[in-house]
Amino acid sequence: MIETSPNISSTDLADLRKAEVTQLLKQIIVPILNNDIVSLGMVRNLRIVDDYVYLRLYVGSHQLELKEKVIAILSNLGWCKKTYAELCTIPQVRTTLAVSSGKGGVGKSTVAVNLAAALSLTGAKVGLLDADVYGPNVPQMLGLGHSDIQVIETADGQRFIPLEAHSIKVMSVGLLAEPDHPLAWRGPVLHKIITQFIHQVEWGELDYLLIDLPPGTGDAQITIVQESPICGVILVTTPQRVAIADVRRSVHMFRQVGVPVLGIVENMSYLLTEDGKDSQFIFGKGGGQQLSTELQAPLLGNIPIHSRICEGGDRGLPITLSDRNFPASQVFTEIAKSLTATFTSRGEPPVVSLVNTIDFQISQSI
Repeated sequence: MIETSPNISSTDLADLRKAEVTQLLKQIIVPILNNDIVSLGMVRNLRIVDDYVYLRLYVGSHQLELKEKVIAILSNLGWCKKTYAELCTIPQVRTTLAVSSGKGGVGKSTVAVNLAAALSLTGAKVGLLDADVYGPNVPQMLGLGHSDIQVIETADGQRFIPLEAHSIKVMSVGLLAEPDHPLAWRGPVLHKIITQFIHQVEWGELDYLLIDLPPGTGDAQITIVQESPICGVILVTTPQRVAIADVRRSVHMFRQVGVPVLGIVENMSYLLTEDGKDSQFIFGKGGGQQLSTELQAPLLGNIPIHSRICEGGDRGLPITLSDRNFPASQVFTEIAKSLTATFTSRGEPPVVSLVNTIDFQISQSI
């Protein structure tokens, strides 16, 4: 308990109380993930105003009871008159994950689409939100082309109805634009559209919602991360040093808001010849492993360059679905198994649990 003193300024007192609140919140452990709600990035925007605590709690649809636990544990503070905990969740969505890259052109959307397909093959209910306002290619990669978005009236207002392809529910900002026309949106409009796509889509019951983020660390990325209950991010890079440098900048953004980095996917790791007997490291070698070591996050997989991966995206049938024995498909399948082992309690004992291998000593901006 912090004792007040006439020599302590109001700012210093607020900082001391914030630290005290944070330590109490770290006592709340999420069972399946085996970590506390602060380290998992669920607590954000923590503020102390006079004798009141304000915070936002970003959780999945199965974790709503955490709000009561937060209020209960903070009631032990003698100085706290009341705790205001705002629940931030996407209705019926259990786990929200982001797929991100530091720069464009590294195959982030290809990874997002194939990972969604791999998760779907495990029997999970999967949704994919294409929030890449600079290159919304997910509909084409899943064979949807340009389809109209249906809007329905619900008790909570208007809701977008996601499209569906290969058992994956899909929503894309690209569906709001005319074919072959750019999404020329300024900041306020962009913020509004992104917020609507996060909170006003009728996803139904989902085990996983993957959000394909725009590359970089601009307004759109920050809006998505701050407005959605993302519980982890998968970073996509190539072995090239330029790509690695840009990923580091993205990591800083995620750590500022307390979103854990689940792991690294190195795309375009090597050129796989048609006969599969030879490989060439045309973008260098070892970049993904270097980044993995720096971040103390696992290298989830190395995806080769091959014409069949490109062809699958062009014709709307991801390689993970068209050929499960293809080397890249097997990598995506293993990543999906690791995610399932991490975020659910179902299935056999995991070979790799991402939560147990990630250093969650992140810089909090709560």
